[in-house]
Amino acid sequence: MKTLGHWLASPWRRSAAAVIAGTLPVLAYPAPSLWWCAYVALVPWLLLLRTAPTGKRAAYDGWCGGFGFMLAMHHWLLPFLHVFTFVLAALLGALWALWGRLAHRLLAGAPSRRRIAAALLVLPSGWLAVELVRSWQGLGGPWGMLGSSQWQVEPALRLASVGGVWLLSFLIVTVNVAVAVLVAVRRARVPAVAGLVATAAATSAAWSFSPRPDVDGEVRIAVVQPGVIDGGKSPDRRFDREEQLTRRLAGQDVDLIVWGESSVGFDLGDRPDLARRLAALSRATDAGILVNVDARRSDMPGIYKSSILVGPDGLTGERYDKMRLVPFGEYIPARSLLGWATSVGKAAGEDRRRGTQPVVMNVGDGLRVGPMVCFETAFPDMTRHLTREGADVLVGQSSTSTFQQSWAPEQHASLAALRAAETGRPMVHATLTGVSAVYGPSGQRVGSWLGTDASAAQVYEAPLAHGTTPYVRLGDWTVHGALLILAAWAAGEGVRTLRLRRSAPEPRVRPARTVHGSPARPGR
Repeated sequence: MKTLGHWLASPWRRSAAAVIAGTLPVLAYPAPSLWWCAYVALVPWLLLLRTAPTGKRAAYDGWCGGFGFMLAMHHWLLPFLHVFTFVLAALLGALWALWGRLAHRLLAGAPSRRRIAAALLVLPSGWLAVELVRSWQGLGGPWGMLGSSQWQVEPALRLASVGGVWLLSFLIVTVNVAVAVLVAVRRARVPAVAGLVATAAATSAAWSFSPRPDVDGEVRIAVVQPGVIDGGKSPDRRFDREEQLTRRLAGQDVDLIVWGESSVGFDLGDRPDLARRLAALSRATDAGILVNVDARRSDMPGIYKSSILVGPDGLTGERYDKMRLVPFGEYIPARSLLGWATSVGKAAGEDRRRGTQPVVMNVGDGLRVGPMVCFETAFPDMTRHLTREGADVLVGQSSTSTFQQSWAPEQHASLAALRAAETGRPMVHATLTGVSAVYGPSGQRVGSWLGTDASAAQVYEAPLAHGTTPYVRLGDWTVHGALLILAAWAAGEGVRTLRLRRSAPEPRVRPARTVHGSPARPGR
């Protein structure tokens, strides 16, 4: 330990260790999918923060760890944003600076039982505050929230129906803090074990008493994934391939056919021939077709990404325009200042236009679907709102074709499991090039994924469920509770500091030395 402490005495080595420690949680996400790793992955980072020589250095270590976490989580952006990926990681990583200082304040030295108990509540709350800030779409949205690493763990998905992905993040950080105390603070092992037991008891109670979705039917939904199509006239060739795959669904008694994001590269008002071909497909398959148009609109200025429902008689009028755009991918924030990003990567040359409101579409036979586009599926509030508006099935249309050879397609597909579990509604994740997936109302996988090497049309039989989960009904109560915990702790610290200042003895004032004498013998 002394050797390690000596090695970390170098600021540069300590910074490098913090960056590496910050990358470890990424192993819990797809593609590695070592979900269990999440419960110990923060421990090295916490131990480093605990041993920082000063609170200021702990804040810097928090920043470095946050930089490593964000860079590892978004490493697949490097070939497209180049150096700007590092800039974004550094900006977002700064959000963990205060969390690092907080960890040092609560865990440094020989913390008392009171400080350990506070750490088990305050540090998870601080982590949620960071996730809340970075969930703003202008900062990239809630991609890579810690709780989303548990997308394939059935008990965790059950808890998501109670408090959303936020509750999972809170519990994961709590366990990491307890493990860090068990490892490093021998005298505090009893409260650490007590914290683990209390967490397990609360988690078990929530798991046991949370209502299960009431399955009361089934829906047959087909996903059409054309696969990678490069070269000249790729929008036309992609449409031809999607049309070919869709025709294979005739006679398969499907209720809805879903194409991926940007599956139609032309405004259907400008291309009535494509609208007629889609209507003919709807008649041939006896199902509505939900396509996604990425084109300049003929009836409004600008480029929109729109989910459009087509029936046997043509366009139904059901349309959803994407509301939350991908920073740099679909628009440049403060383009006058950051427009240079287009010269160093594949950033948006022209800003897309935003929609104004979510839409629940009636696709026939009483079936209502709530469409979202691309990274909108990362936002828990969007699926919660669509569910409250009466959506029976949630649909995400995506295209991760730019990031084929990375972890991004699997990470994106896994988010739909969380959204399904949170809302108690099945969710379809349909892409152009994979990974496409469908999940049931408990977040369980339905059928097999369509991987990035697939070009196919696949039918999924998804259970339908109704009723309202606690998360849909109560919203982000976990976040509100975390903010209250932070406020209460800050108020307590303020009162404690004030009392210490009042109880401190008055400093002694030395007698003044005069010109004609000494302090001991004035006047001489």
